[in-house]
Amino acid sequence: MSGHYPRLAIVTGADSGIGKATAHVLADEGFDLGITFHTDESGAADTVAEVEQRGQRCFVAHQELAGPDAAHAIGELVSQLGGLGVLVNNAGTGTAVRVVDMSYQSWRDVVATDLDGPFLCAQAAARHMMTRYGGGRIINVTSVHEHVPRLGSSAYCAAKAGLGMFGKVLALELAEHDITVVSVAPGEIATPMTGKAELDAYHEDRAGNPLGRPGHVNEVASVIAFLASPRSGYVTSTSWVVDGGLMGMAAHGHDTADASWREI
Repeated sequence: MSGHYPRLAIVTGADSGIGKATAHVLADEGFDLGITFHTDESGAADTVAEVEQRGQRCFVAHQELAGPDAAHAIGELVSQLGGLGVLVNNAGTGTAVRVVDMSYQSWRDVVATDLDGPFLCAQAAARHMMTRYGGGRIINVTSVHEHVPRLGSSAYCAAKAGLGMFGKVLALELAEHDITVVSVAPGEIATPMTGKAELDAYHEDRAGNPLGRPGHVNEVASVIAFLASPRSGYVTSTSWVVDGGLMGMAAHGHDTADASWREI
């Protein structure tokens, strides 16, 4: 991989959590940023200010990820940035409902946001990178549940698993254009989406996790930043799990003292 793509990145859902942290780290590494938000315009404005404080440009666009126009924000931000080298498909949603109780609309809302939207964004980004720039990086933020199931999260797990496999196929298709495609699969991370403050990552106990705590957003953002850099030029069509060793505990479920794991 040439690594000659511009230091221009788009991060979807960068108004909070992993997306905001990723924007910070990429700005620290010299990237100008385009970010998107869905409802939290104030959070997005904070991210813009924080990126600009780091000496980098930052543009913002509203994005309806679950609709057919999800890629419009990508084109808008590419025009403002003047190019594109990296896309981080970070925005997503989830639900906690058993399959037998889930409405079709709830299923569609999650799958459209977590799979259809990232497909449209990656497609648009790839077209820009192929025709105008010297390679690039597409990084899909999936979940540890790209790989392992979770009770009550059928739509989320199906969408994240689909996004992971979509990325593997896209990686093969784009390799000849010096564009790599990877997934980053976080475990439990302290974010607004999980109902936790960032500092909870260091103060909440998780007996079932080998590292004994949730992850911090910066621990995910740092992996994304590596994968966005020329240093990762020979890495593609893979999934990078950032879960504190949680997946390694799968065989130990029989040691659970009670049936609390059945609760949603």
